[in-house]
Amino acid sequence: MSSTRPKTEAGDAADRIHSIRERLNQANHAYYVDADPIMSDAEYDRVLDELIALEAHHPELHDPNSPSQRVGGEPIEGFQTVAHTVPMLSIDNTYFRREVDKAESDKAKDSVESWVARVHRSTDRTDVAFVTDPKIDGVAMSLRYEKGRLQRAVTRGDGERGDDVTHAARAIRSIPLLLRGEPPAVLEVRGELFFPRPEFERVNAEREAAGLEPFMNPRNACAGTIKQLDPTAVSERRLRFVAHGRGEVSDSLAPTYSGFLAAIRKMGLPTNSDARVCGCLDEILQAIDDFAARRSDLDHDTDGLVIRIDDFALQDELGYTSKSPRWVVAYKFASERAQTTLIDVEHQVGKTGKITPRAIMEPVVLAGTTVRHASLHNYGQVRQKDIHLGDTVTIEKAGEIIPYVVEAHADARPSDARTIQPPATCPECGGPVEIEPMAEDGQPIDPANETARRCVNPECPAQLREKLIWFVGRDQMDIDGLGPQTIDQIRAESDITLHTFADIFRLPEHREALLTLDRMGEKKVENLLTGIEASKDRGLERVLAGMGIRHVGAATSKALCKRFPDIDAIIEADERLLRPKTLNKTEAIELGFDPDPRLRPETGLGKTTAPIVHAYLNSPAARRTFDDLRAVGVRLESRSYAPDADAPGADDSPFGGKTVVITGTLESFDRKELTERLESLGAKVTGSVSKNTDLVIAGEKAGSKLDKANQLGVEVWDERRLLDALGATD
Repeated sequence: MSSTRPKTEAGDAADRIHSIRERLNQANHAYYVDADPIMSDAEYDRVLDELIALEAHHPELHDPNSPSQRVGGEPIEGFQTVAHTVPMLSIDNTYFRREVDKAESDKAKDSVESWVARVHRSTDRTDVAFVTDPKIDGVAMSLRYEKGRLQRAVTRGDGERGDDVTHAARAIRSIPLLLRGEPPAVLEVRGELFFPRPEFERVNAEREAAGLEPFMNPRNACAGTIKQLDPTAVSERRLRFVAHGRGEVSDSLAPTYSGFLAAIRKMGLPTNSDARVCGCLDEILQAIDDFAARRSDLDHDTDGLVIRIDDFALQDELGYTSKSPRWVVAYKFASERAQTTLIDVEHQVGKTGKITPRAIMEPVVLAGTTVRHASLHNYGQVRQKDIHLGDTVTIEKAGEIIPYVVEAHADARPSDARTIQPPATCPECGGPVEIEPMAEDGQPIDPANETARRCVNPECPAQLREKLIWFVGRDQMDIDGLGPQTIDQIRAESDITLHTFADIFRLPEHREALLTLDRMGEKKVENLLTGIEASKDRGLERVLAGMGIRHVGAATSKALCKRFPDIDAIIEADERLLRPKTLNKTEAIELGFDPDPRLRPETGLGKTTAPIVHAYLNSPAARRTFDDLRAVGVRLESRSYAPDADAPGADDSPFGGKTVVITGTLESFDRKELTERLESLGAKVTGSVSKNTDLVIAGEKAGSKLDKANQLGVEVWDERRLLDALGATD
């Protein structure tokens, strides 16, 4: 008996684990697909806890597709960008039902009525069936299943390439890890990820209780959540997914869109229950009216209805324009407005020092959410709209997302209403404020035309966190593992000083302290410190672009670094040397430039921006920043210094003076590193193909850019030829 007992226990555990997994999968299907819950949240959590405990005692029964795997998982180190097998194109919008509705507007090319008529003309048929489907205000995503198992989840990105967020998608309960029935060998579904309002409000309440800034709106919070490197945070926020389209499919499943939705629904993928088949224009308009009457009752944000041809063969017949399909259009609802009372205005300071007025109002329901704050944009608009504290104001959601104040009702203004006073000094640090635009004598222009007000103190504490986050970002210093969450954690949960850019490079001195932080294990800390060390050699181009200096982004930083060998040379340069394009003829000759402005080098700075940058670089705070960075080993020399027109990287390379576009996947190169190398060899790398493009470098799965290059007769290189050309320059 004793010899068989362990097998019996193991068998019992296996049966129990299998039973619980099946029960939880059924609960997910009932909740997210059937909208008919069979288990309360509390019961689900209790059963899930039992499963996690059983699996911990029986690691030999581990299954990566178990429901327990949604709540754990190791944080990833960074995102991989991948190409979509089928592009995710945008959809044309219309804001009008019938042509008569747009008689006095040029906002849309087509109304729903004229779009339907065009479909009838193009197909030479009047019996076309359409499907209306709610347009959820979320984040577009593509899910790829192979043999019924979730293999990859990718954000829309630019439509051709997106970020691989599979680690996060696996933590979302509405996304099945295994499909039911007999799915095709390959099934890609496109859909929308969104933050349900009740969950959004719950998370914001938790953030406020913890002393954190609440999220502004569900869509942006959803986009930020899916970019979390730690899937635990994704699981905790309870995002939802709804499928509404297809990418690559090895088996068509159905000849119609409505049939496709029914097929994937049977497989366990949630679809929208409000999708409706319509046989004519009147039925489409009725569907719009019916949905408009109930959309505010939904637990998520929508901004319109998508109307598409149901028959896939007719979709293929109509095809695509360069930007969007001809067989689908989105009807957008007019932005909802509401009236409320303006109580107060708070002045927020961003990472560039920009001070933005934010309205605090009596709570009002707008587009289904309770709104307490709204944007006032800038102080010039406050004056133009004559907005006072105490006013009755009309607010609107721009694109159903960000509330803003449309107008104040002066006729209802109370006697104790007060003028809104812009801050004369920074509300965070008390530092000096600069007003834009300024007159040539340095005095502010007409206050009603003010476009921005900025704190010019580079050490303002309100700017520090945002600047740190920007500095370590992928397009700047690219430090893996040091995202917003980790920065906040280090600053809030440890005694480690993290206030300046140089403090980042001192983190290796605090290795043991980092290991004591929650979810900061040995591997994560080691990867973080390795990333910090590697970033020291990114070059001055990345440092300047990452510091959040006004008027100095990536392009301007690169242009300056081509002209100057290091930071000392830039700081010591005459201000006029930073803006050669705007010099008059006398100044140009005096400074050694060509009299013709077209033949002078481009630095990205002009007559108004160069003095601002020069003043900052020569400020005590900036000099202290660069001294500190140099002291911790950060390279402040240019990697692309080439001040002369005939310098290496210009005419003596196959890329000198050429406009180059990179498309597709390249095995031997990271896109950013290749861009920097080509630019150092005299190329101008752009993102789109035009008649001015000299060369297209095409990797695997190159898409529409390659097609356009072939149409225009632009020279195209494959990766092998690129490698040969770069080898010749070494």
